[in-house]
Amino acid sequence: MALGPRLDLRQSQSLVMTPQLQQAIKLLTLSNLEVEAFIGEALDANPLLDVADAGAEVPLADTPVEPDLRRTHLESSPVDQLVGEGRAAEDRPLDIDPDTLDRDRDTGDGLGAGPADSGDWSAGLGGGDSEGPGIDAHGAAEASLAEHLHAQIGATTRDPQALFVARWLIDQLDETGYLTQPLAEAAAMLGVPLATVEAALALVQALDPTGVGARTLGECLALQAREADRCDPCMARLLDNLDLLARGELARLRRMCGVDEDDFADMLAELRGYDPKPGLRFGSGAGEAVVPDILVREAVGEDGAAGWDIAINQATLPRLIVNRGYYVELRQSCVSKEARAWLGERLADANWLLKALDQRQKTILKVAAEIVRHQDGFFRNGVSHLRPLTLRTVAEAVSLHESTVSRVTANKYLHCVRGTYELKYFFTSGVASSDGEGAVSAEAVKAAIRQLIDAEAADAVLSDDTLVDLLKARGFDLARRTVAKYREAIGLGSSVQRRRQKALARGR
Repeated sequence: MALGPRLDLRQSQSLVMTPQLQQAIKLLTLSNLEVEAFIGEALDANPLLDVADAGAEVPLADTPVEPDLRRTHLESSPVDQLVGEGRAAEDRPLDIDPDTLDRDRDTGDGLGAGPADSGDWSAGLGGGDSEGPGIDAHGAAEASLAEHLHAQIGATTRDPQALFVARWLIDQLDETGYLTQPLAEAAAMLGVPLATVEAALALVQALDPTGVGARTLGECLALQAREADRCDPCMARLLDNLDLLARGELARLRRMCGVDEDDFADMLAELRGYDPKPGLRFGSGAGEAVVPDILVREAVGEDGAAGWDIAINQATLPRLIVNRGYYVELRQSCVSKEARAWLGERLADANWLLKALDQRQKTILKVAAEIVRHQDGFFRNGVSHLRPLTLRTVAEAVSLHESTVSRVTANKYLHCVRGTYELKYFFTSGVASSDGEGAVSAEAVKAAIRQLIDAEAADAVLSDDTLVDLLKARGFDLARRTVAKYREAIGLGSSVQRRRQKALARGR
């Protein structure tokens, strides 16, 4: 058979995500603040987009576009249909895998009662004025640890080299005030003798608060003991053997220190008065406040039944419109075919963005309403009534794909009278109940474990086996290893560790 070049005509099908669909999917993942930044970029790039005045009614853009100026035919397709059709094999959830969703997270019962339901959303957001609090309402930013130390170091020495090395060491301190950089490496990086770095570190350790610049916990406490004139040989031996104190070997540690029980109790009391993390007294920078994307408050329906009013937090979202008057002016001044095509593309992009933003709000509200409906007990009674929930459950209820629900719940926060919660908080695994009536949320089990341990007496510390029996009496059918896993997940030690901690707290 002869080999040679030839032309073949073949037909195939493929699923392609258009730029418009990618934009719609991206908008679902963004929080309100991120959408605000995205809109700002769109306003700079598209002259036909404009921000509506407050209180103005903004209709969905429907400015007609000539057929020959359309870049694609997607402007006439519903965005929700396109998002629903974007289910290629690689279209998995961005941050939650449905098969591994049920992961436990530490939690408590809300953040305390929120503001009274006054009928005004500003009551839950900390401000009633539309323009927000004035500049005088904001306190001055708290000075950081580095700023506090830099303000002192200049008065400790006039040697420029020592001052430079000391300031460099201050910048290497972590937020707790410890120096994690080895001195030998610091000397090599700065090109100075090791003795110079050690002298500079001594200058830093002499600053306020006492204990900063330490490399270990023992050194940090020793600095504070010397400041209090309590660093005698017995205290030094105690600080050199803090590992025995952590393991609760108090009798052995007392014999090593060579003191009687009363003196040892005084030493422990002195030690408890020291600050193991002196750097935490100062701010580490301006903290970012969480701005809720969804607002939930209790409401009464027309039939008198109690329900929930769910709304998008519009305070963080600019209201976009298509400036039709400006479009008409530009359209009349366009002479070349290229200019008219460019203007048509800008109009199509503006229309699509408005539709995508409108559909984003509808999708978020649809998912949030299903979450609130499913977790009605939590909003009324707290975390003990939190029910198991998965992405698939919500997706089937709202007729969306699991990947879409995953994107909707990413980076979104919900505000209610119990506090502000991430939407992912409401997706928890289930634990079988002892009465066989159904599953309960793992978060409710953790809250019950925390409540039992917080209420235990110092001379009657609850073991994991005892916790299993007490939880079973409350309706939670759990194995001992499951109780231990949940207890460790919320940061609570074993019964032996808690007994030692309570003994140390009493000074025994």
